[in-house]
Amino acid sequence: MAVFFQRLLNVRRDELLPVLLSALLFFCILTARMLLRPAREALGMQRGIEAVRWLFIGTALATLLVNPLFGLLVSWLRRLAFIAVVYGFFALSLLAFYLVMVLAPGAIGVASGQVFYVWFSVFNLFSTMVFWALMADRFSLEQSKRFFGVIAVGGTCGAIAGPALASLLAAPLGTPALLLVSTGLLLAAIGLIRLLARFEPAGCGAAAAQRIGGSAWEGLRAVFRSRYLLGLAAYVIILAVIATFLYFTRLQMVAALGTELDYRTVVFARIDVATQVATLLMQLLLAGRLMQRFGVAATLALLPLTAACGFIGLALAGSLLVLVVFEAVFRAVQRALMRPARETLYTVVSREDKYKSKAFIDTFVYRGGDVLGAQLEGLLGRLGLGLAALTALVVPLALVWLALGIWLGRTQERLAEAGDMPPTTKRRPLP
Repeated sequence: MAVFFQRLLNVRRDELLPVLLSALLFFCILTARMLLRPAREALGMQRGIEAVRWLFIGTALATLLVNPLFGLLVSWLRRLAFIAVVYGFFALSLLAFYLVMVLAPGAIGVASGQVFYVWFSVFNLFSTMVFWALMADRFSLEQSKRFFGVIAVGGTCGAIAGPALASLLAAPLGTPALLLVSTGLLLAAIGLIRLLARFEPAGCGAAAAQRIGGSAWEGLRAVFRSRYLLGLAAYVIILAVIATFLYFTRLQMVAALGTELDYRTVVFARIDVATQVATLLMQLLLAGRLMQRFGVAATLALLPLTAACGFIGLALAGSLLVLVVFEAVFRAVQRALMRPARETLYTVVSREDKYKSKAFIDTFVYRGGDVLGAQLEGLLGRLGLGLAALTALVVPLALVWLALGIWLGRTQERLAEAGDMPPTTKRRPLP
């Protein structure tokens, strides 16, 4: 059986268990997240789509406030400790929300729903960012090309299991119980991280045990000192802008179907299921092999092409069915192909940048792109412009995005071959 999995996953005997543990860890994190996502979407729309745009701003501000705290944790604590603190904090937060829902149900309303929306959005970003930072730190560049697509399958299975569990448990146990299930999954994730730490490759255990040091804002400064990290930030901004365009297009089409909360939640959940199934199929059939054969640059270029073609299709035939197909393909390419490829870009930077600069890019920069995309989409709507105008904006933006992806992929390959890091990201000796 072990030999079968080694051949199927393209791993050596000593690599099999760490890869499977990593996939199971991602499964727990994504299941915990996706259990709650449909409710987040429905709660966020209670005051209309315009209110969601303001929630994006609130989320961006929240991530800006959280980033220096995260930077301090990275500087002061060893890797295992600060990862446990991050997931432990989110687990305790979920427990607090549960107690409010059970002990003070009268406090649940529109305002508290918006608080949950912002909290969930921050949780969404940091939980995934910390996981991939750990993966980029744990595995080499060569391993990342082979493994990250496989590991991402665990997350996709979790993203499918989350909505499925929500639909099974919500009615008999009640919505508050879902928060307890998510809490348990996050605690299980902490246990898996401790178990994964026992299988550190030779020479990595001592490095992982060291405190990274540096200041809380070092990640931000490193981004603006490095063309490579700045290019990564620009790639993420455009990703967030275009993903937000798609997100608000979906909200508007679902809003047109009716105002009933439960019905909207069901529609969102069905879209999520279709997306995750498409992602899983693409991961199983293409992910690892595509990156190994064509390289990171070509893989990063696929999502911009998908976005351009998808919005052109929406402009020509703007129906909910076309949207569902487009979103399923877009999210599948994003999660199955682009995300693992993007995470390999961090394998050629220092440990400090893997956690600090990555945290800044994947949270605040990403949410900044969300805010920009939401405001641009809202401006087009206020001007009475529809999907055609949005498509006219997306297509040239996607071309810039494509060029950035190719440049980042080629730069990474050059740095890997040279065995070097971008000058501004080289490790500094610990004090």
